[in-house]
Amino acid sequence: MVATLLTLFAAGLVTILVIGVVLSILGAVFSLTLGLASFLLFKIAPILLVGWIALKLFDRRKSRGHLSAADQAWLEGRK
Repeated sequence: MVATLLTLFAAGLVTILVIGVVLSILGAVFSLTLGLASFLLFKIAPILLVGWIALKLFDRRKSRGHLSAADQAWLEGRK
C-alpha cells in the first residue's frame, strides 16, 4: 500500500515537473516571438515606410515626363 502511494506520488511529481518545463519553454518561445514581432512592427516598419514614401516622392519628382535613355532606346527600337 505504501509502495503504491509512493509510486503515485513519484508519478505525480514527475508529471508536474515535466508540465512545468514544457510550459516554461512555451512561455520563452512565446515571449521571444512577441518581442521580435514588436521590434519589427514598431522599430523596423516605420523606417521602411518612411524610406518607401521618400523613394516614391523622389521617383515622382524625377520622372515628370522624362524617359531615361534606356527607355527611349527601347521605345525607338520597337517602332
